[in-house]
Amino acid sequence: MQVIGIDLGGTKIHAALFSDSGEIIIDRTVLLEGRTGSRVAELIAGLCVTLLEENGIPDDRKKAIGICVPGIADNHTQKVWAPNIPGWNNFPLKQFITDAIPESEVIVASDRTCYILGETGMGVARGLLDVVFMSVGTGIGAGIMTEGRVLHGSADIAGAVGWLALEPPFTEEYGNSGYFETHASGTGIAAQARKLSGQPAVYPDSRSVFEAYERGNTVALRVIDKAVELWGMAAANMVSIFNPQIIVWGGGVFGPAVRFLDRIYYEACKWAQPISIRQCRFEASGLGQKAGLIGAGQLALNAIKTHEKQ
Repeated sequence: MQVIGIDLGGTKIHAALFSDSGEIIIDRTVLLEGRTGSRVAELIAGLCVTLLEENGIPDDRKKAIGICVPGIADNHTQKVWAPNIPGWNNFPLKQFITDAIPESEVIVASDRTCYILGETGMGVARGLLDVVFMSVGTGIGAGIMTEGRVLHGSADIAGAVGWLALEPPFTEEYGNSGYFETHASGTGIAAQARKLSGQPAVYPDSRSVFEAYERGNTVALRVIDKAVELWGMAAANMVSIFNPQIIVWGGGVFGPAVRFLDRIYYEACKWAQPISIRQCRFEASGLGQKAGLIGAGQLALNAIKTHEKQ
């Protein structure tokens, strides 16, 4: 059976053929270029066909296709919600790709799920059974694996940790993305710097805040120090609830925030269950920007293994 992994982002699709051991054989990237709705699904199907044709794989060979999506993949309804892709409020992605690619089994999962499958399959958490992947980018989400099983919740919303309530009082701005994400995501860090400085042009994104931090800028110091504190508090909550062996930190912010991992761990030690935190280590993602793609490949491989056991 041929394994294909697809990592769908807000602006591009990264796809690969995988070996039976989870290694990338060949990969390709295409831009969405403003596509919406079913046109994005058509692009995914076309990219699959291109990879198969380039490698001489016949139509009648069975295929397992894992797809990583930036949103919610509800396994009960088999529909996808992806806020960055217009027209994907309740999109039947699984059925669309199954119909488009002959002899295919399609498995769709959230990016949080794929990140943790990637790291436990091929990354720094390889072989571990109790793992949290903290993805800090435009937003904040967590992939959670306990006793070897990824947690999804009743509608695949488990791990929406951007909504962690870490400090009162509640204000209306937290209603859109949650307290944690408002202060400690990439988008939130830049917004807090603009708010404190009153100079929106100076802080267009989180990278500009990290650069200002290196220069000792007072606003950047205040914003990043707050984010470090909150990353530590959130991690402490995850450690106390799930007792993981490792918390893996990834996403675009980690990145420049990797240098703060020791401080984040120190902060977490103040708040977390003391035995649990001593047994847990914090590490940066070993797969970087390929975590979602490799996780999608693992998603497909896991489906094959499940069938073989039946």
